[in-house]
Amino acid sequence: MKRREIMCLLSSCLLLLAPLQTRASNLPDLLSIGTITVETGGDEDKSEDTAREEEKAAAAEDVDAAGDEESTGGGEAGTENSDGEGTAGIGSRDIKEDEEQNGDSVDEKQEAAEKASPLKAILGDGIGSGMILEASKTEREYARAYEKAKNANWGYTNLGIANVDNNLNIRAAAAEDSKLVGKLPKDAACEVLDNDDTWAHIRSGKVDGYVSLEYLLTGIPAKRRAEELAVTMAHVTTDSLKVRAQANTDSEVITLVPNGEELEVADVEGDWVRVYLDDEEVFVSAEYVEVSSELATAITMTELLYGQGVSDVRVDLCQYAKEFLGHPYVWGGTSLTKGADCSGYVLSIFKKYGVSLPHSSVAQAGYGTTIKVSEAQPGDLIFYGNGRSINHVAIYIGGGQVIHASNPKTGIRISNVTYRSPVKAVRILQD
Repeated sequence: MKRREIMCLLSSCLLLLAPLQTRASNLPDLLSIGTITVETGGDEDKSEDTAREEEKAAAAEDVDAAGDEESTGGGEAGTENSDGEGTAGIGSRDIKEDEEQNGDSVDEKQEAAEKASPLKAILGDGIGSGMILEASKTEREYARAYEKAKNANWGYTNLGIANVDNNLNIRAAAAEDSKLVGKLPKDAACEVLDNDDTWAHIRSGKVDGYVSLEYLLTGIPAKRRAEELAVTMAHVTTDSLKVRAQANTDSEVITLVPNGEELEVADVEGDWVRVYLDDEEVFVSAEYVEVSSELATAITMTELLYGQGVSDVRVDLCQYAKEFLGHPYVWGGTSLTKGADCSGYVLSIFKKYGVSLPHSSVAQAGYGTTIKVSEAQPGDLIFYGNGRSINHVAIYIGGGQVIHASNPKTGIRISNVTYRSPVKAVRILQD
């Protein structure tokens, strides 16, 4: 066999065995075809034409080294990556083709990623809050987000809820012997302005003062409790709101509610709002009310005290009636703690003072002496109707307010005497 054919056969065998090599080899004893050394570090920015020219030059060296033989290359050289670790079995064409298919090299991609997102390069992909940290908002967007957060707390920035069975005393200073300036009823809300380990400085409704921190829920527990307690109210925005039995203007007018009063919302039904009128569900026009979610607030001392000339028994009766603020409404009930309806509440309060009354608002209206509503004193009874007859009773407590067992949602509460149109006033206590 000719020498030329033998050399071609040997070269072909070496090409078939090349993938099994793990390190670069010089083969001077077998065939003087030289060694190809490929460096990845400096060639990544070269153009495709330059790479091809270098490959041709390397092939030419192989041919020269082999004399007259037609060899396309003999061995594969080891390469080093940027970390100095050996990478065997990769030819220059394989590296270049891989880079052409994937665009930039791995090092270039990593460098570009680090420049584009330094926070992500440091923390990795699973950064969780990275989108928040890198996001940018306008001043208006931040303001809207703040308002939304406030509304989520019913208008309170630092919400507090009275965690008591009856009322939480609000004092003028952070001391037990300081004078009372108001009371925070059970489950009523307040703004916590400041606090230490013992006292909290709060503001609720018209009252600003200090309460014992021991009986105040704050933070997440307060918000969770508030979510259970918040009621939707309809605020009257017209001088005399007509309350109707049905959701249409042809329905009878049950009563009139003055501007500024509020009614608890049962549901919004298009142009009409279904509200509670004590223990009845009635309708008002959505055009003349504003609906919002609210929490109860503190009672001022003005609402608790009475003017001169009021007898001790009247003062005591009203104070006793207020001890049950927030207690449940139960239709047909007479229990001051477990639940009572409007007339059941009244008869149980008066029973303590030796007065026996029937369990019916209509029947109670027939007792005692009828007086003008404007002449009512603390301890007198105020009656309300639905346009046809009396269906609700409350106890007047002075200052233009009444206390009554209103409905299953609010229970025993304080309202303005004109929260609905009174139809009659009766004096039971003859002092």
